[in-house]
Amino acid sequence: MKFIETRGNDGIHPLQVTFSEAILSPIASFGGLYVPTELPNLGEAFLTKHLGSSYKELAKDLLTTLAIDIEPSVIDEALSLYDKFDDPTNPVPVVKVRDDLYVSELYHGPTRAFKDMALQPFGVVLSSIAQKRGEEYLILAATSGDTGPAALETFKNRANVRVACLYPDGGTSDVQRLQMVTEDAANLKVIGIKGDFDDAQSALKRLLASQTFKDALKAKNISLSAANSVNFGRIIFQIIYHIHSYLELVRKNIITLGEKIYLDVPSGNFGNALGGYYAYKMGLPVEKIIIASNENNVLTRLINTGRYDLRGEHVVATTSPAMDILISSNVERILFDFFGNERTKELMAGLEAERFYALSDDETMKIQNLFAADYCNGAEGKGYIKEAYDAGYLMDPHTATCFKAYDCCATKPLKTIVYSTAEWTKFSPTIANALSGEKDANDIDALESISKTAKTPIPPMIKGLFSKPITQDTVIDKENIEKEILNFLN
Repeated sequence: MKFIETRGNDGIHPLQVTFSEAILSPIASFGGLYVPTELPNLGEAFLTKHLGSSYKELAKDLLTTLAIDIEPSVIDEALSLYDKFDDPTNPVPVVKVRDDLYVSELYHGPTRAFKDMALQPFGVVLSSIAQKRGEEYLILAATSGDTGPAALETFKNRANVRVACLYPDGGTSDVQRLQMVTEDAANLKVIGIKGDFDDAQSALKRLLASQTFKDALKAKNISLSAANSVNFGRIIFQIIYHIHSYLELVRKNIITLGEKIYLDVPSGNFGNALGGYYAYKMGLPVEKIIIASNENNVLTRLINTGRYDLRGEHVVATTSPAMDILISSNVERILFDFFGNERTKELMAGLEAERFYALSDDETMKIQNLFAADYCNGAEGKGYIKEAYDAGYLMDPHTATCFKAYDCCATKPLKTIVYSTAEWTKFSPTIANALSGEKDANDIDALESISKTAKTPIPPMIKGLFSKPITQDTVIDKENIEKEILNFLN
């Protein structure tokens, strides 16, 4: 498997790189990203072959088919981490909620969010490459709430790796914050910044592209990589659960093999949806990919109007904070796939210089042939949470945005898979308010209230957070991020 660049080549970067090279140095020429040169067409034969497979068997065969340059023993070790999920035999259960709507629960890992699906194995792979090369790596992570805890969890105490994790102070749930600031491994640094997620992600991209920063690291014999979904090492593991979820519907006789479905994805940085897109390209029978947003609805506007317009826009704090994002990095990979590197470079230059770009009518139509989109505000989301709970299903506010998108965008009588990206425990005050009208509850009170009402236990890794000491208390202005990271490395 080889990778090329979304914005073309600058004459300095290699024309093509391997999978391991792409994940070690994820930023390409002109600030672009790496994408596969081609993807195999799996066809029905691949799906039929895996009707009786476990999740790990499916994952191993897909990674083997993609021919990544990672040793089989390392892949086996990486995939073995799924054995630590709630149900080792099925780490991603698919649950019926409405007649035509099924929820793929991606949150049954150690940090109770979907980022574990990719970051658990990714940590093993990247650490293994670093050890094999005899190199030290600094992994940067910028988080809107879920990437940070998952990255810290997978990389803690791993050899040849240190992690600096940036999060917006006040921009995550209390549980998400506690998952980060209570980490005490010596190779981890958590940094709260005065700003929003886009500030954190912009700082990450700037540092990844900064030769001055790389030179400062080189003086310490440290190389630089990232744990965000700009890194294709994340994306490759996010393809797998889309295929698994489809097969689950076939196994349960809900659909027949080859029948098309909708994928309904809550979207911030677009990595989850991109995994679904690549699965579709490889032959997964998909009618459309429905993109669900919150009030930060730049993706809804892009898909429905062809305009990515951030002029005068600021991130709005919502009840689904992991989606409080305006600059959605993985859209760039979609633009490249549809329109090529020259047009992608032109569009991204416009976004970076003017905070705006516009697709032509023909380009917009091409996007709309596969993607549909809508957004859900906080009040609507709470309504969907209450409706689902009354019908016997407890869900978080990010999943709730998909129910609005389903009602608006699933226009054919086809089955829909909603991707639930976080457990209810991550956002309990919002859910308590939705269910009972309870206001201003702190996280522990809301957790216990919901647990009692819904007769569902609070997982020990969540309950234990409230008695752990705070070990990471750094909060700084965004201008001081580079200095803080270098101090950590000293």
